[in-house]
Amino acid sequence: MPIPKSSNENRIKENIDIFDFELSSEDMKAIDLLDEGDDMSVTPPLNTIV
Repeated sequence: MPIPKSSNENRIKENIDIFDFELSSEDMKAIDLLDEGDDMSVTPPLNTIV
């Protein structure tokens, strides 16, 4: 997870306030439709390491 950097006090407060929104059930359905089943891991699965 990226950590926002700022030296401006107001901007720091804005960065911390991440819970000022709500997702509807329609939003959640739209997000679920984006899942294509791809594995986005950075490290390869153990059975592929030679």
